[in-house]
Amino acid sequence: MAAEFVFVRNATTTSASLRSTWEAASSRKKTQLLLHSAIRASHFMDGNNKAYKPPLGVLSLKKNIDDAVIRAEMFAPTALELEEARRIKQEEMIRDCNLWDDPAKSDKMLVKLADVAKVVDALKDLTYKAEEAKLITELAEMNAINYGLFDLAYNASLDTSKFLDRYRISKLLKGQYDLEGACIIITARSGGIYSEIWAEQLLNMYSKWATKQGYNGRVVEKCTSKNGGIKMATIEFEFDCAYGYLSGERGVHYMIDSQTGPVLHEAFAACVDVVPLFLQTAYDQQIDDEDLVVSSTPKEESGSERSICIRHKPTGIRVQSSGERSRFANKIKALNRLEAKLLVIAREQGVSSVSSIKRDDIVELWEKETRRYLSHPYKLVQDVKTGLQLADLNSVLDGNIEPLIEAHINIR
Repeated sequence: MAAEFVFVRNATTTSASLRSTWEAASSRKKTQLLLHSAIRASHFMDGNNKAYKPPLGVLSLKKNIDDAVIRAEMFAPTALELEEARRIKQEEMIRDCNLWDDPAKSDKMLVKLADVAKVVDALKDLTYKAEEAKLITELAEMNAINYGLFDLAYNASLDTSKFLDRYRISKLLKGQYDLEGACIIITARSGGIYSEIWAEQLLNMYSKWATKQGYNGRVVEKCTSKNGGIKMATIEFEFDCAYGYLSGERGVHYMIDSQTGPVLHEAFAACVDVVPLFLQTAYDQQIDDEDLVVSSTPKEESGSERSICIRHKPTGIRVQSSGERSRFANKIKALNRLEAKLLVIAREQGVSSVSSIKRDDIVELWEKETRRYLSHPYKLVQDVKTGLQLADLNSVLDGNIEPLIEAHINIR
């Protein structure tokens, strides 16, 4: 199923303010043109009657704004026409069926219609945002390059570009669980303080990424080590499409201090697992209780006395939960994680049910290398799965992982 667009919530919350800003600014435009035209020439001349040249930074800023506006003007009408057609088709399907015959199917159809309607509204608001950036730029020029106005226009253009990027990427999310939230479990390789410090850096990277997207990652479990860093941590992203974005992060992530050719001299490792966090849809697989081994996890391993570990005997898959306030709540959370993990494995193996999973075909996560982060002799990020290389290591660790996410989505 094609992904519906989680980011429309952010876009629609500002729609009223954008419309009022744009309409008010438009009504004042002619007046301000008259007020500023008389003094505009003097602003652009210095004391020696030489033409004023705006700083290069302003010119670059204006180019970025103009590029975003042009992109929106070229893209938004086509996208809006497409989404309007989808909305009309969905409304026709609802009119042609009896909603009372199949309540579950009816609910899905109504939710889908609501999602498409949100996308339509967001695309309409995108036009206002682009117009806002364009208008503010013109007003800034009339006021002889007002830096404050340019900042406003630039921020509006950034919002426009971010929306367009998310819209384009979201159209590629077609996996069965891509619309769900995500749970990331980060585990440091045992036996080294540097791997534990590296695991904490990865946790911070994903937290910063979520913040940059306008969301918060909720750290529900964190087992710290004595000498700094973390042994294990779990962070949950409770927003739509998080799993679609982050599922490519599964595997081993290496921080490398020294490398000669393919040989790693100093490498610290942490394993990243990503499982769906089901927000709305329930997938009941009816796991037999006799197939489960429930036990407690030592406090030094989980950081909590209430930690629960569950092992699925037929597959050997093991999960744990320690972030809830009671052992019972941790057991429920662990069961949900186990079910989500088994569903992903079943899908990877192409089988229809958890009971059909072949244990021998399950690939150990520690055997799947995902990414290398090189800090010496040069700073570089190498994505093993896609072949993408990024030269700015610090930027990636600061949460700017969108190019890596997009590369993974493109190869699915």
